[in-house]
Amino acid sequence: MTPGLWELVLKGVWTTVQLLVFSALLAAAVSFAVGIARTHRLWIVRFVAGFYTEVFRGTSALVMIFWVYFVLPLVTGWQLVPMWAGTLALGLTYGAYGSEIVRGALNAVDPAQKEGGTALSFTPWQRLRLIVLPQAVPEMIPSFCNLLIELLKGTALVSVMGMGDLTFSANLVRLALQQSAQIYTYVLLIYFAIAFVLTRLMRALEIRLKAGVGKDPGTEWAARELKRAQTTGVGGGGV
Repeated sequence: MTPGLWELVLKGVWTTVQLLVFSALLAAAVSFAVGIARTHRLWIVRFVAGFYTEVFRGTSALVMIFWVYFVLPLVTGWQLVPMWAGTLALGLTYGAYGSEIVRGALNAVDPAQKEGGTALSFTPWQRLRLIVLPQAVPEMIPSFCNLLIELLKGTALVSVMGMGDLTFSANLVRLALQQSAQIYTYVLLIYFAIAFVLTRLMRALEIRLKAGVGKDPGTEWAARELKRAQTTGVGGGGV
């Protein structure tokens, strides 16, 4: 390929990486917000969170991109640029899947740990922050890693908006050179390289989080107080 065509592909890679980062941040925020809401004590909160999850899990990400980019402006009068339209559609869609990961990990924490926090007069937020999340988050990482790889592959869908991501740029190069096999092989290798880096980063994060469980000052203090309460049967004061 000529230098100009390589530059086009590299711009597509950069656009894909940007979209991946923005979408992943939105999906992570949605995952934790909705996932925690699905474990709320109020049924109406659980119902709304569950309704959101079922709607976005049950719709196509491709159709959602079309809806956000073409239909939403007709409803609101606001036309989003392709980058933000893709970020919104992908973030909300994959956030619905991520919320189930969060909900499952929170529910998997030993109930005795939560009961111990109640015995210590912890508020629900303190129990979540000091006891539940430090144990649940490391268990979420492998599933979130898989979801992040799926999100990377899902970024190719934004090419339907004419957005210059890796897939769209590669298709332009293919049309210019008429070399489908070579171009798409390069694209496969680039996606694989990005996915491999993401996998290694998430694995390192998982190891670090699991090694740090119980070593954080707040978590260590809560664990000591919980052990003392379970041994003596006397609850500590509220924080």
